[in-house]
Amino acid sequence: MTGRGRPRKTENPETKYAKSKTTLEEIKQDLPRSQRKDFTEEKHNGTTKEEKPKKREQRKPNHTDEKPSVQSTRKEQTTKHFTEEINKQQRTPTDNTKAPVRGTKAKTCAGRTKSTEQSAEETTKIQPETPTDTTKNSVKTTKARKSSGRTKSQQFENETTMTQIPKDKAKTRADKAISPEKFTEETVKMKPESPKYTGEACGPQHRCEDKARVDSLLFTTLEKLKIKKNDRSDAAKVINTIKENIIEHIKNNIEWFKDVEPLPTGSYYENLKISNPDEFDVMLAIPVDRVDITPFGDDGAYYSVGLKRGKSDLKKFQEAYTLSASKMLEEFRQEVKKCVKAFPEWEVTKKKKGCPAVTLTTKVKSIFISLDVVLCLKVKSSWPPFTNDGFKIEGWLGTKVKRDQKRTPYYLVPKYEGKGTVEYNGVQAKDVWRISFSHVEKYIMKNHGSEKTCCEREGERCCRKDCLKLLKHLLSLLKEQDPSFEKFCSYHAKTTFLHACCTRTKDCDWRASRLSQCFQQLLDDFVGHLEKGVLPNFFIPDQNLLSGSSRTKCDSLARCIKRERDSGFPIFK
Repeated sequence: MTGRGRPRKTENPETKYAKSKTTLEEIKQDLPRSQRKDFTEEKHNGTTKEEKPKKREQRKPNHTDEKPSVQSTRKEQTTKHFTEEINKQQRTPTDNTKAPVRGTKAKTCAGRTKSTEQSAEETTKIQPETPTDTTKNSVKTTKARKSSGRTKSQQFENETTMTQIPKDKAKTRADKAISPEKFTEETVKMKPESPKYTGEACGPQHRCEDKARVDSLLFTTLEKLKIKKNDRSDAAKVINTIKENIIEHIKNNIEWFKDVEPLPTGSYYENLKISNPDEFDVMLAIPVDRVDITPFGDDGAYYSVGLKRGKSDLKKFQEAYTLSASKMLEEFRQEVKKCVKAFPEWEVTKKKKGCPAVTLTTKVKSIFISLDVVLCLKVKSSWPPFTNDGFKIEGWLGTKVKRDQKRTPYYLVPKYEGKGTVEYNGVQAKDVWRISFSHVEKYIMKNHGSEKTCCEREGERCCRKDCLKLLKHLLSLLKEQDPSFEKFCSYHAKTTFLHACCTRTKDCDWRASRLSQCFQQLLDDFVGHLEKGVLPNFFIPDQNLLSGSSRTKCDSLARCIKRERDSGFPIFK
């Protein structure tokens, strides 16, 4: 080995190969695959013996005759082969004398160069997406400055490398050379990603216009559904007058009714009434302290009631330890009819089978109004076990609200389904009572936000009630078009809405600005229940509210709703 600055006596092996017509790479490719490894090792061993460490340190990063091609057909094979060759050269014992450490930069006369692995990574990063013809896309970039000390072999190798880098992707500098491995890695990273679809993005222009049109139609429909203040005031006066007279009359003429407690319920008192103030409900509750209730059937919605020991004015209606709902309702109905005779503008409608209410009708100006007076029992005890898995409002209104509401009494109304003569455990259906949580529903509708300030003056407004109003309106219009949908009622819509609120619990899920999306999501929920034929009672999950409707009718109603939704709700126009 010669000292620094002394003239070289031996000729550089690479200079010899550069002068020859074939390069080392071509010779190596001509050899059989089994002999290429030995050929590589012999080459490096010869270089180590004859070359100066200083010269080798300068030239090693510039060995680019084995850099991978960017052609699509041989990209993977060439990159893998080049990496294997580089690893073999770095593992050669004789090449560890003063070889630059991976990642460090060695100073050369042309500037600074990067390690071989970094160059390969950069080649990969800026390599373009696989073109159909890479030879057309590959353009020569500006060559690096020539050094007076470089050999012809080095210049030939640098020129070969430069032609493989696309001009529009690679950023080369005259004083920096990029290693093949880093070059490859950078090319992969710079490949354009395929665009991802997002649901919020607006599609074609006509879809944006349709959405705007639907939004406008829904807001216009809600304006039409608002009750006029004068109509509301006129109806309230008439209803309050007849209601007070009925309560006063019954208290004075029915001994077991003297402790009655009126409880206004229904959509009007929940601020959910639409179009006209034409339907009102009032429950006249009789408090009972000590009763035994026994489930009638398997769904947990109907019960037979028995009075415990003690004095009670209701004992005259008890037969075989069962309080007869039909006898109590009959006496109550007769007294209401006597009271209404003093008000000729009111009429008592014909009794409906299984209905717990006495229905009165009248006309205020041009609006026909009905009032349902409902007899019920107020039970001051814990809710029945069938309610344990229902009323899932913890995530929506909170655990405290649920606990407080479950401490309130529940109500039993004289209602049954099917034939009244059907017996279960010795009790006829006409004498059973159905459990009611109208008071809890009323509380929820008036306190519907997860935040206390929801829909208040200082709070943000939501679209919960607007969505329910639209669903009720759509259902009523479809029932007008097809009377066979008569069994589907507004309580089905309300129950669907309560389940939806427990699923989408936050006020931000129901922003007023998202009315169209929220309403169509509520329609999807309702259609899903119809197609399955199952709509669980919100308080009693074992009761299916759609059990009385055939699957054919459920499917038919679901198709009608989807048709209206997909066509932009022409029924609202």
